[in-house]
Amino acid sequence: MAGDGVTASKSRTRAGANAGLKIDRVWTTEGVHPYDEVAWERRDVVMTNWRDGSINFEQRGVEFPEAWSVNAANIVTTKYFRGAVGTEQREWSLKQLIDRVVGTYRKAGEEYGYFATAADAEVFAHELTWMLLHQVFSFNSPVWFNVGTPSPQQVSACFILSVDDSMDSILDWYKEEGRIFQGGSGAGVNLSRIRSSKELLSSGGTASGPVSFMRGADASAGTIKSGGATRRAAKMVILDVDHPDIEEFVATKAREEDKIRALRDAGFDMDLGGADIVSVQYQNANNSVRVSDEFMTAVENGGGFDLRGRLDGQTIETIDAKKLFHTISQAAWECADPGLQYDDTINDWHTCPETGRITASNPCSEYLHLDNSSCNLASLNLMKFLKADGSFEVEKFVKSVEFVITAMDISICFADFPTEKIGETTRAYRQLGIGYANLGALLMATGLPYDSEQGRSVAAAITSLMTGTAYRRSAELAGVVGPYDGYARNAEPHKRVMRKHAAANDAIKPAGAVATAIQREATRQWTLGNKTGDKFGWRNSQASVLAPTGTIGFMMDCDTTGVEPDLALVKFKKLVGGGSMQIVNQTVPRALRSLGYPEEQVEAIVEHIADHGHVVDAPGLKPEHYPVFDCAMGERTIAPMGHVRMMAAIQPFVSGAISKTVNMPEAATVEDVEKIYFEGWKLGLKALAIYRDNCKVGQPLSVAKSNKATEPAAVEAAPAAPVVEKVVEYRPVRKRLPKKRPSETVSFSVGGAEGYLTASSYPDDGLGEVFLKMSKQGSTLAGVMDAFSVAISIGLQYGVPLETYVSKFTNMRFEPAGMTDDPDVRMAASVMDYIFRRLALDFLPYERRAELGIFTAKERAAQLRAEAEAEASGADLTAMASSAPVEAPETKTGPVAQPAQELADVAAVKPAPAVGSSTELLEAVIGKAADAPLCFTCGTKMRPAGSCYVCEGCGSTSGCS
Repeated sequence: MAGDGVTASKSRTRAGANAGLKIDRVWTTEGVHPYDEVAWERRDVVMTNWRDGSINFEQRGVEFPEAWSVNAANIVTTKYFRGAVGTEQREWSLKQLIDRVVGTYRKAGEEYGYFATAADAEVFAHELTWMLLHQVFSFNSPVWFNVGTPSPQQVSACFILSVDDSMDSILDWYKEEGRIFQGGSGAGVNLSRIRSSKELLSSGGTASGPVSFMRGADASAGTIKSGGATRRAAKMVILDVDHPDIEEFVATKAREEDKIRALRDAGFDMDLGGADIVSVQYQNANNSVRVSDEFMTAVENGGGFDLRGRLDGQTIETIDAKKLFHTISQAAWECADPGLQYDDTINDWHTCPETGRITASNPCSEYLHLDNSSCNLASLNLMKFLKADGSFEVEKFVKSVEFVITAMDISICFADFPTEKIGETTRAYRQLGIGYANLGALLMATGLPYDSEQGRSVAAAITSLMTGTAYRRSAELAGVVGPYDGYARNAEPHKRVMRKHAAANDAIKPAGAVATAIQREATRQWTLGNKTGDKFGWRNSQASVLAPTGTIGFMMDCDTTGVEPDLALVKFKKLVGGGSMQIVNQTVPRALRSLGYPEEQVEAIVEHIADHGHVVDAPGLKPEHYPVFDCAMGERTIAPMGHVRMMAAIQPFVSGAISKTVNMPEAATVEDVEKIYFEGWKLGLKALAIYRDNCKVGQPLSVAKSNKATEPAAVEAAPAAPVVEKVVEYRPVRKRLPKKRPSETVSFSVGGAEGYLTASSYPDDGLGEVFLKMSKQGSTLAGVMDAFSVAISIGLQYGVPLETYVSKFTNMRFEPAGMTDDPDVRMAASVMDYIFRRLALDFLPYERRAELGIFTAKERAAQLRAEAEAEASGADLTAMASSAPVEAPETKTGPVAQPAQELADVAAVKPAPAVGSSTELLEAVIGKAADAPLCFTCGTKMRPAGSCYVCEGCGSTSGCS
């Protein structure tokens, strides 16, 4: 073990006094404090609700490294700094935050005998400080909230509860869950021990069943959320597939969606957070069905399946397995619930089966272990280990895992827990959840498609190396401070699972030099770790999970969260001093260089992405390289099975599971959902959830209504009996131009083809009419142009915003194309491209045009001057952009006035919403609303993070991490 970043010397028992760990430097330099290696600056953090401009938070003069982004600094300041704002007790520097946490870890490590000497403890503290300062990793949020403060030292984000078939146990469940929600965390529970509604009570009456008790828990979660929290309560409810009430459980949320539709159509406010949504039940939990291999085999073979009573295990009913599986898939198709958890696979990888089965998970399904337990998480930033030449820093990655696992285990020594039962189990089994973020960015940066054998082999090798190293460090810690208390009774099954991990590692088929080097070291770590574990045991019953990494992902300035691919190629970036701008993900140019493109081509492709939001038809980009830039959303999306295959590649190397939702297009069928769920079982996943676009009604800003093409599929979800539905039809009102109206005519030439554009306005502002003249009267082209002009003019008069036309018709490519005679639009991809760029310049305000990337020659020149000045002075371009904005010229007219106020609620005539996040920017690019909730704190539309959502404005999450 010599040469490792954290080396274990002679073994010691918890009752003995043998030497602790000898710590070697990895990232730091002896004699230089990590804080002295970076440049610091003072910033003002002012957080506003971008919709109404109200100030949510303000703290001025906070101190951060210059390299930290505005977003990272804002989130750390608002979420993690402790003390009342405006008081002397308020933290104001990142140094204070890191010192508070790292100091507590160092002190506990010394107290509990982890370090050989005080000098080793100091080196350990410096290494952790350096890694946190340089965003190499981050602990989960509860550590930053609580460690080193007068509050209880809660370090865990994930909890699993238990409930038995008694009223006392059910009421304890309500109470324990409420305490966890109050602290901002989440919990999961399996209700399968509660007898079904088809069984008798001891008094002779009929039992209520678990679904009835779910109502009380759901109401409790909703009340605690609205009473003191700024986000939805995060909870998971699970029922075994052989429970007699399984069909009722499966249908609960789908049935509530029908209720939401009916109430919405009757005029009630049923948006998420709406005044009337509280009348709907079961909305505060994720639901999952625990399926067994027996059930899935019956589905595969078309057999029957027994539902068994909870009291005596006798068969109450035999059902058609395929029919139930179809019902589960249809419910998920309708409302995204329930997900599946594959029970036999989960327990086959269980290190502690002698203590009890794994029956439940946390809300995001990545933590799976014993009832009444918890797990604290930490995640590594994979991009910090990617070298400029595309190779991976294997040695530093190994040593970083050692430091993080050591720190995480130390935290259990001093941690507090919400209930004594959870505290006892966690101290006895010491569950840890090391993971990573930025996998999607790493693969793209190295020129590997996310959905490819090469990409999956790199991901599998990294995950294997991380977990192998973590368990090797855990075995070494057992030699220093002893194995976990429950190890003795679980020694053989624990060793069996370690051998399963090692065998899976041997089965990796590395594609390329990077994957080969990583897998080679992973093999060494598993071999050494299992040898050490055979001698000392292991300090931790589990070591790794793959969490959403929402808030901490932003803290580390990660482009992608958890195991997710990039959300999109364009992103929303906040600027120093306020404001924001649209940028192309910085991973893209790095990927292009890795693929061998020269710098001039890189610039052209990046410019194309900035204009279009995707790589299709990018100048000089080879079509075979398109898959490298596939994302979760946008023009080129990763297929659902691409996500499933990635999960399957890394699942054998994770102690727990993977927080990830497989997104499916709106046009997907119930059969597509069945295929995903069935393949998840075949490929060895532990848990799987899907989300079909626009399947939920109660989503804010979901203006993209169901297309007619998808309606036949929806018929499957309708009841068999005919339903009389009241249809409310809204009709837009046409606002005609007066007989006499102001207008102007512009002559133009595009690629040698000449024409005239006449645009007429309403006297009270707004474009209302367009006429195009090209070719001779009576020709086919002239007729087509006349018809097109009439169609556009009528649309404008019915209230279609001009920016909608501009976004649709700009960049349209066909001949004639090329040079124009207009100094503001020097090149045009087609006549339509030119016409609508010209109309945008004449009739849209600067802010709207800036979002669309349309500028006058004067504005472009000003931008170039600003960039040149920034380069000359070495200043940050984003800071220059915010401090010296381009002066917008006065537009001739504003946006088209709405012709009918009574139609304000019709999405088709709403003006384009302002952009406040990457999700909303993506909506503007692709012209479709994303089903993501609004942040309860700042009103910004959140972005997906695993199976949860995170707000990149303030860092709030909808999950438990």
